[in-house]
Amino acid sequence: MRKPTLKIGVSARFFHPEPSSTGVQSKTLQYLEQSMAHWLMSRDVLVFMIPSVDRDGILHRSNIRLADYTKHLDALVLQGGADLAPATYGEEPLKPEWAGDRVRDVYELEVLQEFIAAGKPVLGVCRGAQLINVAFGGTLHQDVNSQLAGTLSHRSRQAYEDNYHAISIEPESALARLYPGVREGRVNSIHHQAIKMLGRELSIEAWSMPDRIVEAIRWTGRGYVFGVQWHPEFLHPADETVLAAAPLLDEFLDAVRERV
Repeated sequence: MRKPTLKIGVSARFFHPEPSSTGVQSKTLQYLEQSMAHWLMSRDVLVFMIPSVDRDGILHRSNIRLADYTKHLDALVLQGGADLAPATYGEEPLKPEWAGDRVRDVYELEVLQEFIAAGKPVLGVCRGAQLINVAFGGTLHQDVNSQLAGTLSHRSRQAYEDNYHAISIEPESALARLYPGVREGRVNSIHHQAIKMLGRELSIEAWSMPDRIVEAIRWTGRGYVFGVQWHPEFLHPADETVLAAAPLLDEFLDAVRERV
């Protein structure tokens, strides 16, 4: 019997218009980054972006709720993007440019909680891993290099997704079982925020080397909630110098199939 096609929801990235913008850039845009969509679709799944519901717009929560998407989708991917707002984890921004996107935070936290409550798998990438940590009561470093002396540059505006560093995988972790015999790997790095205080019921499965920034977290509760700080969707499958992205995707989709 043919297995059902999986339907994977992906949280939206936001573009907020600036006062000087014209045309489409004068509008609030919600979008799905192509690399993420194609990475997921490489396993023959259907991908659906989950839009937010603006209570001040023509569509009201009495018409449709984010929970309605949860009923029809099999799993959730939290994609990368703008900083989380320090206000989301109880802090003030240390610099104006680190104020983050509070609007997106509120939307994604609601989406995340709906999928967890429904017992459906969640995969967080970069910002998505940070959001998972905050959702479970954790906090973030607002800027790795200015708050932690001697740390690597985890973001490069010139190299973007070609900025790399090594990670160390925690022995006996689920991540270690995905990569038998592998204790270190090379991943891309496109962030300046990072996990500070770990959230409740979360375990750390990988660290950056040698500065030990948290690189992978997993929920220890009943269900699949996993986050990585790097961007596996940007890693080319033919590049043998980086940690293969396929095992991460396959583990996530296997968890989804167990529920379908």
